[in-house]
Amino acid sequence: MSWFPKLVALDVDGTIVDGENLMTTAVGTAIHAMRERGSEIVIATGRSAPGVYDVLHKLAIDDGIAVSSNGSVVFDVDPFRVRHLVTFDAREAVARVLKTMPDAIVAVEDVGVGYRVSQPFPAGEINGTIVVEEVDDLVREPVSRVIIRSPEHDSEEFHALVADLGLDDTNYFIGYSSWLDLAPVGVSKASGLDYVCQARGISPADVLAVGDGRNDIEMLQWAGRGVAMGQAPEEVTRVADAVTGGIDEDGLAEELSRYL
Repeated sequence: MSWFPKLVALDVDGTIVDGENLMTTAVGTAIHAMRERGSEIVIATGRSAPGVYDVLHKLAIDDGIAVSSNGSVVFDVDPFRVRHLVTFDAREAVARVLKTMPDAIVAVEDVGVGYRVSQPFPAGEINGTIVVEEVDDLVREPVSRVIIRSPEHDSEEFHALVADLGLDDTNYFIGYSSWLDLAPVGVSKASGLDYVCQARGISPADVLAVGDGRNDIEMLQWAGRGVAMGQAPEEVTRVADAVTGGIDEDGLAEELSRYL
């Protein structure tokens, strides 16, 4: 393959690490080989900054720039410095969700620190410092991101409920489980990466992006080459330029090996 990406944008969960937050040696080796050949590696994830540092630690990468919170936050890795932040007034959207799902857990990001939550989340689902507060306090000021978690609903039921919420005035992403991300309108991993490319003087045509979730759709469409992981939902694979192996097959390493 004659084309070589100047920037490689990588989702984390389901792409670099599996459901137990484990990364294989093959994936880590391939990512470092791309760095050695000159590609800039940029994490592009729904995780907040502490979750980004978790995967960077696994990769033994301690420099560069990262896109977190589905594009709402772009930051320098060392030292931590927010370069780009987009916030929104989430009060109406959260009220609409809680009217339909009154027992749902609400979390808002405390940028660079962790989350403020209405109730504790299931163990291991969010990273950083966690502080419990009343919902009204969580959304009193503009926020970069809101997570809605409703463990008592199965995935199909949750999707149906979200579809009826009328969230057209808010950007949102539905995760694999009963997980809903609310973001400012127009914000996605693609918008965060576009900021990075402008700062670096790189064209989107020179970007390779790999991901597996619905929150990766805009990123895969935006990048010069967008690759979906094998386990991705059909709506994700449909927009990708190619589909690699699944997370259990080291699909990311398979894709990166094309350039090595």
